[in-house]
Amino acid sequence: MEDEEELLKRIVVNPKIMTGKPVIRGTRIPVEHLLRLLAQGLTFQEILDDYPHLTKEDITAALLYAAKITGKEEAYPVTLE
Repeated sequence: MEDEEELLKRIVVNPKIMTGKPVIRGTRIPVEHLLRLLAQGLTFQEILDDYPHLTKEDITAALLYAAKITGKEEAYPVTLE
């Protein structure tokens, strides 16, 4: 398994890609989308079956990115829009 620094290199934030949302490097798949799939109960393998160009490390990187962001940002209540 890659170390955290290497995993986080898999996440790209570029204002020209998906309006700056964090995505998996080399794709237009937002971290948010992967997190929602996991929250819906999909396994890593199910996600990889649906997105064969992704790797287990890409999904792990999305989780790590989310953990790092939520660990640094001030928390606010979530509203459903």
